[in-house]
Amino acid sequence: MTRSSDLVTALSPDALRRGRRLEYLTLAWNSAEAVVSIVAGLLAGSIALVGFGFDSVIECSSGAIILWRLAGDGERRERTALRLVGLSFLALAAYIAYDAIRSLLGHEAPERSLVGIGVAIASLIAMPLLARAKRGVARQLNSGAMHADSRQTDICAYLSAILLGGLLLNALLRWWWADPVAALIMVPLIGREGVQALRGKTCCECHSCGTDNAS
Repeated sequence: MTRSSDLVTALSPDALRRGRRLEYLTLAWNSAEAVVSIVAGLLAGSIALVGFGFDSVIECSSGAIILWRLAGDGERRERTALRLVGLSFLALAAYIAYDAIRSLLGHEAPERSLVGIGVAIASLIAMPLLARAKRGVARQLNSGAMHADSRQTDICAYLSAILLGGLLLNALLRWWWADPVAALIMVPLIGREGVQALRGKTCCECHSCGTDNAS
């Protein structure tokens, strides 16, 4: 069986450069998205929007982890990167679950947030495109860690759809509970990916990627 470090070394520099460009784009997009979402969420009292903003922070940390992974070879670095991404998933799931339950128990009604709705729509358009590009590079690099990062980007798209539903229900029908319920729907999606990443599993589309990283 070919080791991931051998495959990465054998690849042309173009694949690595493309991977780095995608991660820099992830950092730039999610940094802006985090600031806007968290500020808008705090102003509106929306836990789903604040949670989405913190998901963007986690995405930034994931992008930084993958950049560190692409800076060197070796299965140990690959496994470490994969587990760090997994921990970032679980940290986000715990935060969202706690704050959403607190909001439901306290009957905290969020205000309408047109900015939040705009952020959710933009993310729903951009994230699937970015995730697809990352998966292509992950196959070329045979990297389970980068594939896990692409799954995190997929989850960002799912969260965008959930967030948009919650914000629209609150804005149009004044269903205050839709916001924390939308946040709670995010938790199992995020937690599952975190557990899989910690176990070294990423649902990788390329069988060799899954073989090299499962342990």
